[in-house]
Amino acid sequence: MTSGLTHNNQKSFEQKTAWVYLINLGFYFIPLFFMDGQWLKITLAVALLIPFVVGYFWAYNNSKEHAYKPITLMMVIAITSGFLTSGSMSLFSFCCFFIGFFYSLRTAILSYIGISLLLLSLNIIVGYTGYFFTFYGMGICLIVGFFGVIEQHRQRIKRQQQQSKDEITQLATSLERERIARDLHDVMGHHLASIALKAELADKLISAGKTEQAQLQINQVSQITRDCLSQIRQTVTDYKHQGLSQTTSTLSQMLRDKSIAVTIEGQWPKLNNLAESQLCLMLTELVNNTLKHSKTDHCTIAIQTIDSQLLLQYIENSPITALTEGNGLKGIKERAALLHADVQYQLSPQFIVTIILPLTEST
Repeated sequence: MTSGLTHNNQKSFEQKTAWVYLINLGFYFIPLFFMDGQWLKITLAVALLIPFVVGYFWAYNNSKEHAYKPITLMMVIAITSGFLTSGSMSLFSFCCFFIGFFYSLRTAILSYIGISLLLLSLNIIVGYTGYFFTFYGMGICLIVGFFGVIEQHRQRIKRQQQQSKDEITQLATSLERERIARDLHDVMGHHLASIALKAELADKLISAGKTEQAQLQINQVSQITRDCLSQIRQTVTDYKHQGLSQTTSTLSQMLRDKSIAVTIEGQWPKLNNLAESQLCLMLTELVNNTLKHSKTDHCTIAIQTIDSQLLLQYIENSPITALTEGNGLKGIKERAALLHADVQYQLSPQFIVTIILPLTEST
């Protein structure tokens, strides 16, 4: 339960380009053509590409929290292949790309330095002629790793643009709902005024002994009532509860109004009414707790779908020393239990509430 999970936006890039990047493995095969008669080394070097490609696609479809696993696998294969062929430097470049994409610039630079030392160590241990293996490898890793950093930045800008577009859409939706609410008020006000007038007139007609005319007014009241109910049903049909997306936007604005910055990451999947309503209430309780008790200046609401589970994280960028489960947090756990969901807390270095909701066909 770390802040890495909040970056589901870094999960992967466009899937259609995955195979294209593997063209860079062509540099891996070039030295193999000059290894005359070394069939065992050639066979082993080619065989190592199978788990490497598996690790590549594993990393390509992973989140920041778990990216270290496929990157570690790829790194081990790159080091192993370094004892077989100098083309292994291209495998190190793939590792640099993913490190640059998933992690901070500081981590990428430190990793590049570490990989450069690995290349130098392999150069010395294996005994490659000169230091071309080290310097060429460092050059390739630097360039490809830089592309990974650029791709991370591009994806971040793309997410921010999408978030801005979503917020504009939500604002337009809110305005439309306000219009419907006004229409509902106008419809009821007009009809109720008519009913009051006709009921008063019918009362006077009855007092005057004009029962037939009074009956006519009463019949009109009945008709007006039916028309009013029909119009109200029609209006209410289009004015259902605002849903998770709008609730998230509304709660975010509440935090911003209190000078607390908010980042929304990810998109809500389609859920049933029960799950939506309970998650809305849980989010509302978390925001209320922040407004009442927290000293944070930034909150993140992260939504991610992993392995048929909805992962919702509410993150305050400051730690808390102790957690007392009051009615609010107990209520969150009770609502989570209703959905067969799990609630976890992390107190430092950030305060994180993680809600894990199993996604089934009925959810």
